[in-house]
Amino acid sequence: MRQGITDVVKHLLIINVVMFIGTLFIGNGSFYQWFALYFPKSEMFQPWQVLTHMFMHGGGFVEKLSITHLLFNMFALWMFGTAVEQIFGWKKFLTFYLLSGFGAAIIQVAFLYFQFNTGLGMLLEKGYPLSDIMAVLNNGNYQQLKPIMGVDSYNSFVGAFNSTMVGASGAIMGVLVAFGMLFPESKLMLIFLPIPIKAKYFIPAIIALDLFSGITGQSIFSPSNTAYMAHVGGAFTGFLLMYFWKKNEKDKYRWN
Repeated sequence: MRQGITDVVKHLLIINVVMFIGTLFIGNGSFYQWFALYFPKSEMFQPWQVLTHMFMHGGGFVEKLSITHLLFNMFALWMFGTAVEQIFGWKKFLTFYLLSGFGAAIIQVAFLYFQFNTGLGMLLEKGYPLSDIMAVLNNGNYQQLKPIMGVDSYNSFVGAFNSTMVGASGAIMGVLVAFGMLFPESKLMLIFLPIPIKAKYFIPAIIALDLFSGITGQSIFSPSNTAYMAHVGGAFTGFLLMYFWKKNEKDKYRWN
């Protein structure tokens, strides 16, 4: 396997860096508001955000931006994406990357809808009209809902509505799964746990941790605002793509 960087990975790195710079310098959060993925019930949601969010990193405002988020994702994209693209070729790799990102967004939004609809059902049962509820949410006056719903239900309901999603992590989790299926005997290490672990064990363990954090809300290694279900969604989409591509084109790739 040659060293260096492949074409699609290189261009993805460039796009992500350019978008990060745009977030820094274009307005006070305006760039983020245009291109981050908002909850579909929010007035801030736009259809193109389903694509653009996966090239965004950081928070909505300059003081919340995290270059660590960008650097970690770009390092993972270079490390694993280059190897996968060498096997797939640029067209199939780009398709795989984008589909994994879309799958991540779908799973995360579906999870948010579950949280949102649970709280919405509670309010509707109490006799509040849907139009009034949505007006309260879009006007930002939702504090008045807390005594009605209780703290936990309120936090879940309002948190889902106000959620934004940025980052390449979902797409990269798909790439990580592809790497693990193509190179299962490769040994990987966590920075804080420098013990070599084969990819076929390491990658499922990472996905299991994300699933645990997504369901319980307990953060283990990542920031508490991480979209864990997006990671799971990207990984699941990547697995499905690899499974069906392996089944249909088993003689084309080197399956270890």
